[in-house]
Amino acid sequence: MKLVTYDGGNVGRIDGDEIVRLDVPDLRAYFERGGAEDEGGRTPLARADLDAPIVPKKFFHTAGNFREHEEESKRVAWSHAIAPWIVFFQNVDAIVGPDDPVVYPEHLTEELDYELELAVVIGKPGKWFGPEDAMEYVGGYVIFNDITARDIQRREMQSGVFSFCKAIDTFCPLGPWIVTPDEIPDPHDLAMELRVNGEVRQTSHSGRMSVTIPEILSHYSPLGYSAGDVVSTGTVSGVAGFSEDAAALYLKPGDVIEAEIERIGVLRNPVVSWEQAHGEPAPERVRW
Repeated sequence: MKLVTYDGGNVGRIDGDEIVRLDVPDLRAYFERGGAEDEGGRTPLARADLDAPIVPKKFFHTAGNFREHEEESKRVAWSHAIAPWIVFFQNVDAIVGPDDPVVYPEHLTEELDYELELAVVIGKPGKWFGPEDAMEYVGGYVIFNDITARDIQRREMQSGVFSFCKAIDTFCPLGPWIVTPDEIPDPHDLAMELRVNGEVRQTSHSGRMSVTIPEILSHYSPLGYSAGDVVSTGTVSGVAGFSEDAAALYLKPGDVIEAEIERIGVLRNPVVSWEQAHGEPAPERVRW
């Protein structure tokens, strides 16, 4: 089943070319209640304005899980090692949905990058469980594009911690919907691809994770999960910042990003300038 939030906050399930509205206020409540009944109203999918499917209480970031991403960082002598088991929290106010713009804050960064990730939606509360029980807590899967300001990230990593570089407004595209586990029997068998203006930038496979989804969910479980929380699983190789011609590949206003994962779909987002988004020039350049 594919679960969506649409037209300003309605919740539904996709049935062919239509969305069937569900009797629940939001998708967090859907998971908290263990499901919802059909309300009866139907909307053509093509006419619906899809929102970010869910805004979690906690959004767990995993970094360094695909070691191919770490290997490409070495080829360009990235400033800091990409260690395994990096975990931090996302700013949930930065979440945007399908076709929403990613706003380029040119007063903060000159190195705007993309990161295709598979994310897991937690289906029920849980704490202190092992990998053998972890999949019982999976409510679904969603595409996440971890937008990153690389110049800010390098400065943050001097302290060993980074977060601001990925938490700026609109830097968390999520969508286009949540796909329940019955449609994805093996989340480690999914093709992954990210395109910018139709050009393939990232291509990989979820089977290349260095640790599995059950291991990730178990590892973070001491922090406690709420129903509807989101856990990312790390990006794959092919990011602009770790390429030999990074300056030519960084995102810029006018670009269109398409993040695709097999069995889930395509998350599309345009990049716009600060002035286009806010109707006024960007503030004076600062070094955050």
